[in-house]
Amino acid sequence: MQVSNEPRAHSRAKVCLVFAAIVVAWLIFDLATKAYFNSFELGSVIAGPFAGIFQFRLVHNTGMAWGLFGDSTQALGVMSLIVCVVLTGYLFASARQANWWQVIGIGLVVAGGLGNAIDRFTQGYVVDFIETTFISFPVFNIADIGVTCGFVIFLIGLFLSFNQELPRADAQQEADNPDQEH
Repeated sequence: MQVSNEPRAHSRAKVCLVFAAIVVAWLIFDLATKAYFNSFELGSVIAGPFAGIFQFRLVHNTGMAWGLFGDSTQALGVMSLIVCVVLTGYLFASARQANWWQVIGIGLVVAGGLGNAIDRFTQGYVVDFIETTFISFPVFNIADIGVTCGFVIFLIGLFLSFNQELPRADAQQEADNPDQEH
């Protein structure tokens, strides 16, 4: 049996299944937490603070973090959908070469983008409820965690894929030109 350092190509079906499972699970988690916290009075602290780090406080956000683009909820919802479509298209186009970091990262970003877009289109605002108490930071939600962490995970996946491609390119160059010094 020959062992190879080459990364194994994934089947498109397996990548799509994992991606869909991540999107559905994170989206359900996001929508369920938003429905729960949105049942409380706007602005109220529902629980906490916990260890002086965060508390749960209901906020309705019609813009982005830090109040950027306030009252642009529809435009931001459309932008979220466009990003979700582009990332999903990228993943499907590169499914056989994508590593699992990329699949998980894009899944989380898409789930978060869809969760906030659903809020924007159905309610006219995004339900935020996680508030840090040790620093001044915008109130956020599970979708925002998915977008932020997913983006970081995706970047790690890209970095790892580039690092795998460089040695292969060097090996291919040596195979093509065995007499040339490197």
